[in-house]
Amino acid sequence: MTETLLLCTDLDRTLLPNGAQPESSRARQIFCRFVSQFNVSLVYVTGRDKHLVQQAMLDYQLPQPDFIISDVGTNIYDLRSGDWQAWPEWQKEIAQDWQGRTHQQLKALLRDIDALRLQEDAKQNTFKLSYYVALDVENEVLHRTIEARLLENEVMASLIWSIDEAENVGLLDILPRRATKLHAVEFLQKNLAIAPLQTLFAGDSGNDLPVLVSHIPAVLVNNAMDSVKQQAVTEAERQGNSPFLYLAQGGYLQMNGNYSAGILEGIGHYHPDLKQQMVAMAMDETETPLSAAANKVSND
Repeated sequence: MTETLLLCTDLDRTLLPNGAQPESSRARQIFCRFVSQFNVSLVYVTGRDKHLVQQAMLDYQLPQPDFIISDVGTNIYDLRSGDWQAWPEWQKEIAQDWQGRTHQQLKALLRDIDALRLQEDAKQNTFKLSYYVALDVENEVLHRTIEARLLENEVMASLIWSIDEAENVGLLDILPRRATKLHAVEFLQKNLAIAPLQTLFAGDSGNDLPVLVSHIPAVLVNNAMDSVKQQAVTEAERQGNSPFLYLAQGGYLQMNGNYSAGILEGIGHYHPDLKQQMVAMAMDETETPLSAAANKVSND
């Protein structure tokens, strides 16, 4: 691989092994080595805010990325200089969808919809209105109700649904229409002059679906819920993008395909020329502590 690989990955239950399924031994260590030894521009794409991303990087000894797309696509940070530099161009790109309305004004538009329970203040931002939703709610009906209300007020929005498995509750993020993870990845591609086929996205949940089913090469890690897998396959097929969606199954590098093992499997699927190098990493009998591997990436 001579060209830069724009490697974009979700965090929770994709790179972070914080789901119910087991993590393959040394998978993250191999991931850290891979992003340090190859021409990779690493991007974390997450619903977490800046502080929660920083905490995750510390807790799980993750390499420092080049960019972070946070808050479900409503912020982009450039970390190439070592500091967190917000991209004001991205804020201008997405602001127009809300027609100058504030977060408070949008919240007021939806205050009479009983199925919506506002999430905590820390989970909100200028361009992200987030709610909890019961798992037994009729999502399609609720989606149409919210969408119609917003359109009546000329607000162009994306409604992103997902599930918090640990808390057993549904999640709804209402964002400017342009503020999807998909558009944010496309924005990076354009600004970094990265060819579409030199991009790889990894995800596991409903809020990753817009990218997973798009024209961008993507891998759905093996620990994803069966319902998400089925949705992804069906929608990618409907859009004619099946060749750009790979479902990790395990077995690659003798790992289970969960979390970072699934990301490595996806890299191997789209870039088979790298398999020999990744096999060598997996077979390396010299035990390198995970923290040392992560620090090497941060210092490169």
